[in-house]
Amino acid sequence: MRKILVTSALPYANGSIHLGHLVEYLQTDIWVRSQKMSGNECLYICADDAHGTPIMLKAQELKITPEKLIESTYKEHIKDFSDFFIEFDNYYSTHSEENKEFSTHIYNQLKKNGNIIEKTIEQFYDAEAKMFLPDRYIKGECPKCGAKDQYGDSCEECGATYSSTEIVNPISIVSNSSPITKKTEHFFFKLSDYEDFLKEWISSDTTQLEIKNKLNEWLSDGLADWDITRDKPYFGFNIPDHDDKYFYVWLDAPIGYIASFKNYCEKNNKDFNEYWDKESDCEMYHFIGKDISYFHALFWPAMLEGSNFRKPTAIFCHGFLTIDGEKMSKSRGTFFNARTYLNHLSPEYLRYYYASRLTNKIEDIDLNFDDFISRVNSDLVGKIINIGSRCARFINKDFNNKLSGELKNSELIKKCLAKVEDIIKNYEDRNYSSNIRLITSMADDVNKYLDEEKPWVKIKNESEKELAQKICTDGLNLFRILIGCLKPVIPEIAKKVEAIMRCASINWENIEEIITSDKIETFEPIITRIDKDAIESMKNENIGDING
Repeated sequence: MRKILVTSALPYANGSIHLGHLVEYLQTDIWVRSQKMSGNECLYICADDAHGTPIMLKAQELKITPEKLIESTYKEHIKDFSDFFIEFDNYYSTHSEENKEFSTHIYNQLKKNGNIIEKTIEQFYDAEAKMFLPDRYIKGECPKCGAKDQYGDSCEECGATYSSTEIVNPISIVSNSSPITKKTEHFFFKLSDYEDFLKEWISSDTTQLEIKNKLNEWLSDGLADWDITRDKPYFGFNIPDHDDKYFYVWLDAPIGYIASFKNYCEKNNKDFNEYWDKESDCEMYHFIGKDISYFHALFWPAMLEGSNFRKPTAIFCHGFLTIDGEKMSKSRGTFFNARTYLNHLSPEYLRYYYASRLTNKIEDIDLNFDDFISRVNSDLVGKIINIGSRCARFINKDFNNKLSGELKNSELIKKCLAKVEDIIKNYEDRNYSSNIRLITSMADDVNKYLDEEKPWVKIKNESEKELAQKICTDGLNLFRILIGCLKPVIPEIAKKVEAIMRCASINWENIEEIITSDKIETFEPIITRIDKDAIESMKNENIGDING
């Protein structure tokens, strides 16, 4: 049995979960579910990222405390994830005693190593708002390529990173005024102290090739000291012995992985060191978006190395989501919150569709609504679910719910079961789209068999009724196999099928079991086709949310 710790990036606690976020959480959840079907101990840990200036300002706008804001957001996030059947073993918050303890410990250890230095810097200051401005609260022209309307830390057009004071024609997002520069004392993590370690760490199979190449570019350019300080006012943890200085949110956010797992261990009497000790032989994987690879593949392993914690086994990056070929945008009506979707459509439609598009490459995926409707209605409902519906109808009506004691086509069942190893490997490798194609092809073979044998014709002939029962028993066993293969993707549908078949919870070991002679439950509709009107209603609600 493998012991695996899995994390997704922490969603920020000042806004709702949206369909773009769900690419990551669904990709991770599918991977974890497949591992659990193999009998592995696979723990899925996450938390709300609850610190930073945006949360402080949002709370001020709402006239509530930051604590109240993150509490209400936490409840909303938990509800949205649960309704999409995303199962965390622990979901916590970075605003916790555990996170404060580990953040302080790691900082003190890095300071003891000589990796923390103090510098006097000039930083943008909003004189109207009376606050220093975080990078993301400054916009202007990229100093490298000249692109307009870029944030103060990086350019979305050319990919360059830079100091906020380098940006051309800066504007404060807080007050829309031109900021001034002001001197302040900040603490820096000397990332360059870990250059040799990082070169060695990156050279192994810790990241995908595209990320590895980008990391090597950054390394070849030289690693700059990392500013880990924010000045008050700020919502976060104080830097030890400094009441007016706070840890930058990106320092304590990834430490939230450790804190959330510690919280899990305390609640479940588990050994924390078994997973996080430097010599641990347990596996650990981070699923993240490509835009935060710098933090996760440079800062984070260096912090862990310097504080004597284990490093990730690998970091899996994914691309962004587009909607009908467009970037997610509120102004264009292509920005959908998770709850807006759930108000109109089944979560398993989206789980299936994302799986049909996801690979282990760092490619953006497009939610094309016409393709979405087609894949769900034609493949999931029409080809796969329909197998169970057509076969169970005869078993329920004509054979008192009882399956035949014999199979007619054991060869087709063997042929489908022979694909299971490939399916397990595809899940392991995050090649979900390959699995959807493979399982759909298997369903085509099953439907071809049923169309050729025509049990609906044989059932009318008394001499062939027994044969029809065998054919439908074949079909239902094949249906169970197909749904078992899709179980990580459509877990609630799988539960309904298990109940209909009166079988044990399907896993990779028992999926090959054949059910004969047993009684099944009456087949109830499992999932219906997508009504295009539901898509239009969702879009209309989205427009109302934006305009409202």
